[in-house]
Amino acid sequence: MIRILIADGHAIFRRGLMETLTESFKTVAFAEVRTTEEAIEQVRKREWEIVILDIGLPDHDGLEALDEIKRVRPELPVLLFSSRPEEQLARRALQAGAAGYLTKDIRPDELTRAVGRMLAGDRYVGDALAERLAKDVSEGSDKPLYELLSRREFQVLRMLAAGKTVGEVAVDLGLSVKTVSTYRARILEKTGMKNNAQLIRYAVDNRLVQ
Repeated sequence: MIRILIADGHAIFRRGLMETLTESFKTVAFAEVRTTEEAIEQVRKREWEIVILDIGLPDHDGLEALDEIKRVRPELPVLLFSSRPEEQLARRALQAGAAGYLTKDIRPDELTRAVGRMLAGDRYVGDALAERLAKDVSEGSDKPLYELLSRREFQVLRMLAAGKTVGEVAVDLGLSVKTVSTYRARILEKTGMKNNAQLIRYAVDNRLVQ
């Protein structure tokens, strides 16, 4: 039996995933959750072959959720879904331990191919995204500013750019306000920006937030 946990805030999308995968994997069982908190609880309580995780869950950043899942079960394959095909988020997700990254406009056969590859122990990204990532490497382009940031700094940047205050980021990440303020100062220093308004504009222009 293949056990798959689907974490997504939209019931229709979850149902579509289950119907698609049931057609290709006959012995499959699903569980559905809507939030990061519920997903992590299920990961702690039960064994899963794969977790399918929406990067835009309503309660927490998807990369943060990925970090927590990998901390609880390092070997558990996680397939991240995004509504946008940004290679910068895909690159960060793969660096953080995701086994796959897909966008929500994929064809059904690509979903089943991705899950099959992950069940075999491989990693998978969508065809169009793989082409863009390969192009980045082949062109040898200079790293964008966000690539200078650590994983935690990148996470804080995205949360600030989404409109959260330093205090709200501190609560969400379980950190002190002073620590988050230090991360913010490092982000400003590394990017050469002066304030949150510039950070927000940069994140929006580079599609770092959805």
